[in-house]
Amino acid sequence: MWGCWGGAGLDLPYPWIMRNCITLHGQWMCPPEAVLRMASLIRSGLLRLEEFDVTAFALDDANEAVTHAAAHGGPFKLTVLRP
Repeated sequence: MWGCWGGAGLDLPYPWIMRNCITLHGQWMCPPEAVLRMASLIRSGLLRLEEFDVTAFALDDANEAVTHAAAHGGPFKLTVLRP
């Protein structure tokens, strides 16, 4: 696992946190309403999708898609699987 369950790299000083009444707040990636808000931006024309370079692969070609994504990553470059 890559640390999302609090493994290495997330060493918190528990006694100090408790003594100083520290509150921790976490959030996984985006708030639940983020997808709906993003769709609204797209529909309204405020988010232009033509900036994205999308390469699509069939679901049966998942291995090729992973290879492509590794070789062609970067800002606004997307590799997607289509069912």
